[in-house]
Amino acid sequence: MAQHDITFTPDSDADSISSDVAEFNGLLVTTQIPTRADGSLELGDITSQCECTLQALKDALERAGSSMDRVVHLTIYLTDMADRAAFNAVYQRFFATPWPVRAAVGVAALAFDGMRVEVTAMAAKA
Repeated sequence: MAQHDITFTPDSDADSISSDVAEFNGLLVTTQIPTRADGSLELGDITSQCECTLQALKDALERAGSSMDRVVHLTIYLTDMADRAAFNAVYQRFFATPWPVRAAVGVAALAFDGMRVEVTAMAAKA
């Protein structure tokens, strides 16, 4: 079934079964994991994973015609809620006031063994 009012931007990973960004009426939705610029996963400490995840988010939004200051909502998935403070420290380097609406959710596991953070964002197109 065609969805002419929704635009899906494919993920750069040919094996991915997820779009990188979806757009509907100027609202962008994207989910990002700790992916380095070369496409490999960052599975080191939580700070490194958070930095890679938020940089991947920034890059995806900019490719789609938006930016971090256009994010209206962020859902943060953490495999250990004790990592929330580390995430917040990195988050404050990528975002500024007015802060996006956000939720932090503790989960038992993520898609890859050793992955500790994932984010889903909604942003307005610039």
